[in-house]
Amino acid sequence: MPTFRLRHFSNPETLRAISPQRLLNFLDPFREFFASRNYALPPVTSTDGLDHQALVDIFMSPDGSTPKDLLDALFLVDEMSTPEGMDTLLDAAQAAELALDPGSDHSPSDIAIQVWLLDRDILERKHAEQFLYRAKSFEYYQSEAEEPPLFNMPSLAKHRDLERELDDWFEQKKRGRGTRVFIYPKDDEVWFLVQHGEPFKREDSLQEGDVSSVCYRPLKHDVVVYDRRLGELRINARLVGEKRLYCQQFGKHLFGDENCFPSTSKYTLEPLREYGADALACGDVQGIEWITLTEVHLFWGGAHREVEIRKATDVFAALSARQRELPEHPRIIKAVFKVKFADSKTPRSVTIRPSNIATYTRDSDAALVEQWLGLRGFIVHEETGQHEAVTETVAGD
Repeated sequence: MPTFRLRHFSNPETLRAISPQRLLNFLDPFREFFASRNYALPPVTSTDGLDHQALVDIFMSPDGSTPKDLLDALFLVDEMSTPEGMDTLLDAAQAAELALDPGSDHSPSDIAIQVWLLDRDILERKHAEQFLYRAKSFEYYQSEAEEPPLFNMPSLAKHRDLERELDDWFEQKKRGRGTRVFIYPKDDEVWFLVQHGEPFKREDSLQEGDVSSVCYRPLKHDVVVYDRRLGELRINARLVGEKRLYCQQFGKHLFGDENCFPSTSKYTLEPLREYGADALACGDVQGIEWITLTEVHLFWGGAHREVEIRKATDVFAALSARQRELPEHPRIIKAVFKVKFADSKTPRSVTIRPSNIATYTRDSDAALVEQWLGLRGFIVHEETGQHEAVTETVAGD
């Protein structure tokens, strides 16, 4: 942990605002370390005698002998030593029925230390939770199942297995071990925060007038969200490999199928927006006479996860009659087509859902429909991640 970046414990006044006995209880497991840094902690029962400036000097100059558990504790308590953090921890402590000390003379650091001493997991979860809603950009991966896979809270063993396999990957990628997955179930979604290490970092520092260096492994927080209604993972992570990892391991450990969420997209429905009714041209596909769009699902999202469904015997004709087009911004998450095949008097339905789902009335329809999808740009090229339509007009279409 980069303890030299402590915001609150770098100030002796912050330490003085903490109950001396509580601060000593917090630091007592590391008594030998402080002695090695030429500072003797007073007895736990003492109510004075603390040298707050000496403690700050030690906190702000970690070296190879500084215990990792002390760095973790300082970092987490420091991060939650704010009025907002205090309110969050008070609510969590009440919900968990933690026996915090009575009275109203508690600083934010006092509360953070008490929660750490009583239930470290609560402090870690509440610290991690603040990173959940910072993620703004997501990529989407839909399940291949016809119905959205059912999510059940994993057992402790499954939870640990998931963290262990993620750990193996991050260690292989030189990011260390210690991965944690925090789970936050909500009404229609389940949010996961994946806390893991980044590549090791070394920064110059100044200690007692001498140039030195501080080594540490930064923390990274990725966000994975499972939408129970859509059967879809959305992922906020920086690396392509991390996104593939989460698709595979979340599918494996939480849904029993590592291929539940394919991490490469095959289909896109963007040609419907880009080309309108021209995307339905099929005169160059022998065996298909005509295609109409009969249903389209638009995902607006927002706080209420809004999905708009437009249905008509011909959606594009209905939009044209009102001089309208498909809206520009919402994701198109599902489309249903009526396809008139040459070998049948009755059109048959085809359903496409990005990124990998195509549903046919008859399996034998797949070859012709796939040919049409490829020509019109509904199939993503694996090499480029882009879709490209054949745009020339087909005679008689």
